[in-house]
Amino acid sequence: MSTLRVECYAGYRGNQRPLRFSAGGQTLEILDIQDQWYSPDAMFFRVRAADNNVYLLRHDESNDAWTLEGFRAPPGSCTQGL
Repeated sequence: MSTLRVECYAGYRGNQRPLRFSAGGQTLEILDIQDQWYSPDAMFFRVRAADNNVYLLRHDESNDAWTLEGFRAPPGSCTQGL
């Protein structure tokens, strides 16, 4: 689990969805949100980024902190994630 810097679309309810994220000196645009769900203390987003990899982002709402919880490259790819 690594800490991220995430830029979000801020609608009428605040940080509703991530637009791009940065870690390790690399910034990736989010192309689509594949899934979103809630736990008692966090929101989770499974997103496909511009590098065509899938990332699982977690937003701890009480601390307003984002973490990278998972990563998956497309089948047959040798792409490295963050």
